Amino acid sequence: MSHQTRNEILVIGAGIIGVTTALALQADRHRVRLLDRKGIAAETSRGNAGAFAFAEVEPLATPGIMRKAPKWLLDPLGPLSLRPAYALQILPWMLHFWRATAKSRYDAAVNAQSGLMQLSQQALERLIARVSGEPLMRRDGQLQVYESRAQFEATLPAWEQRRRHGIAFSLFERPEAIAEIQPGLSPRFTHAGYTPDWMNTVDPALWTEHLARAFVAAGGVIEIAEVTGVSAGADGVEVTTGAGTLRADQLVVATGAWSHQIARMLGDRIPLDTERGYNTTFPTASFDLRTHLTFSNHGFVVSRIGDGLRVGGAVELGGLKLPPNYKRAELLVRKTVEFLPGFDPTGGTQWMGFRPSLPDSLPVIGRAPGAERVIYAFGHGHLGLTQSAGTAELVASLAARRAPPISLAPFAAQRF
Repeated sequence: MSHQTRNEILVIGAGIIGVTTALALQADRHRVRLLDRKGIAAETSRGNAGAFAFAEVEPLATPGIMRKAPKWLLDPLGPLSLRPAYALQILPWMLHFWRATAKSRYDAAVNAQSGLMQLSQQALERLIARVSGEPLMRRDGQLQVYESRAQFEATLPAWEQRRRHGIAFSLFERPEAIAEIQPGLSPRFTHAGYTPDWMNTVDPALWTEHLARAFVAAGGVIEIAEVTGVSAGADGVEVTTGAGTLRADQLVVATGAWSHQIARMLGDRIPLDTERGYNTTFPTASFDLRTHLTFSNHGFVVSRIGDGLRVGGAVELGGLKLPPNYKRAELLVRKTVEFLPGFDPTGGTQWMGFRPSLPDSLPVIGRAPGAERVIYAFGHGHLGLTQSAGTAELVASLAARRAPPISLAPFAAQRF
């Protein structure tokens, strides 16, 4: 790998955030080189549910959630769990999480998330048009279902919050109305909320690969190499890899759940951890799924992927090194058999992904505190696909030293 001149931007990370950002920088007439240790969509961007969840503006750190924390250790298969073997390591992250549950911080996070969602939704439409991506989209909405009036009414404040932020939805209190959107559900689901503007991609890996091909076709360069060192000075950045050294004018760090390791090379300690998510993908659809289904009180979703179905979700706080607990994926499949009569649970492929999670559910988007030529773009949790196009446009604004379309103060690395 030869040394490069300092008239280009280097993007580390070829997941959906990195690839989309590389395309946005390229559209701004920068020379862009994309670097990844494994390849395009090789990690979390490959196996997620494929949802552009623009309606999801509520952070995980909600007021009152800490009262439930002791149960996490006692229910390793619950929708939100903490691996006991990781409890001590995640204590600093949990302290930031607890602080984020304060009402003022929660409200600020919702406002910031809503602004990023609106930008991302608009940016996605621009991106789809630019890369002829409509065949890779599904515009079938999303249905959140509840098993009782009590469950439903407990969520009404969250629905009202969505209304305040301009999110369109309809609420149903009769099974017959639910069946018009999604027939065939178990009768146990009596209430629901439907968000018609929710979108999905037919396959998150295919969408990321489509964007990568567009990037290469326009002259972009993709290289596979492991980053072992990063340094930045007044006149540029230098990235050391197992294959050699790269130099560039600016650097974008978009390596998902591994981003804090690179940030630490630059002197920044950012409380990034993982929401480990599990799923099972079935190659054929044994149930006629008409929309993205969210089983709110069970913490998982069912979505269409290609010609098949993907069952997945839940949040497990367990870091990057503990082995997967695929009993979580198996439990979700068993529930799906109950919830979707006729669903065939055979022939599925299990998967686990590391969602890069920050305690307040907001990503880090902005220049590195001590390295003016480095831009951070990571920590989107389970919303990386959703916020990828908006994040890309924000990074492009920063790289060109334009005023960004929304305030980046809530996303600053220094906020912790």
